[in-house]
Amino acid sequence: MSKKLAYTRSLLDDLDTLEAMIQAGAFTDDARRIGAELELALTDIHGGLATIGPELLKTYSHPNITAELARFNLELNATPQQYQGDAFEKMASELKELYEHIRSAARLYGARPCLAGIVPSLSIDDLSLDNMSPFPRYAWLNNTLSAQRGRAFELNIEGVDELQIEHDSVMLESVNTSFQLHFQVQPHEFANLYNWAQTITAPLLALAVNSPLLFGKRLWAE
Repeated sequence: MSKKLAYTRSLLDDLDTLEAMIQAGAFTDDARRIGAELELALTDIHGGLATIGPELLKTYSHPNITAELARFNLELNATPQQYQGDAFEKMASELKELYEHIRSAARLYGARPCLAGIVPSLSIDDLSLDNMSPFPRYAWLNNTLSAQRGRAFELNIEGVDELQIEHDSVMLESVNTSFQLHFQVQPHEFANLYNWAQTITAPLLALAVNSPLLFGKRLWAE
């Protein structure tokens, strides 16, 4: 059996299990919960990218700080908690603490965390496979998607300037970082709330994560 076929069968098995769990009422439905991921870039004192993510994770490990696709990115994860009262204040406080942890650790490498959707100094040369995080999942992801696509990955954006490039790996995905909220709801209300989330995603992205500079080009600026 090929790896692709084995993966497809495993995915279908997971979906069957999910359906059985929903029908059996196996999911907790006592409360709504929220969580969050805060992705960030690592830069040196001159604003260039610092490819020290794996080294920081190895030397200054923390269960809520994880790797991302590129060596110059990291991800901070807020602990899930009930969606009530001061939930957002608690989440913000935890993320600030994690951010300070990374800032102190990065300082010893002559680097610092950068909360920007896209670091303006990033160049296409930064997106080499040498800068991919050295964890098997990322190499597997790149090899699988590249094989399925069968051609270069393309990026076409029109703004004040026009950007048209091709790249040979999924490292294009690493140019952007974001803040992502997670919302756990009860199974019976999931479909309706998911549809609402899909509806409001576009305007929220335009307002919250716009980064108009990429590879020296001036793009969208809503």
